Amino acid sequence: MTTAAEIQHLQQHGLYSGADEHDACGVGFVAHIKGEKSHAIVLQGLKILENLDHRGAVGADKLMGDGAGILIQLPDHLYRDEMAKQGVTLPPPGEYGVGMIFLPKEHASRQACEQEMERAIKAEGQ
Repeated sequence: MTTAAEIQHLQQHGLYSGADEHDACGVGFVAHIKGEKSHAIVLQGLKILENLDHRGAVGADKLMGDGAGILIQLPDHLYRDEMAKQGVTLPPPGEYGVGMIFLPKEHASRQACEQEMERAIKAEGQ
């Protein structure tokens, strides 16, 4: 838990500390100091991503992506509504996770990956 003194310090000085300054390879960070959710924060994060010329995962192959992206909070209301349409009731926020899987475009490979995911999910009791 954050103390009142820590909150006051952050309000007066922000999150930046020159003592922590060092070279970094393509990192950007945007957040609301009080943890408020905002679409503007997502837009700022995308702008940072767009402007990073040197990201740590940039490859030499111009045809391939570098895997860079942004990390956001789970859109709980969206997932809850969508899963309810499928007859699934999600546990409370923080008690479930979401995965993003990139599958091959080729049909047979994609099908093999989907079958393996189904097997692993069932084996975990999900």
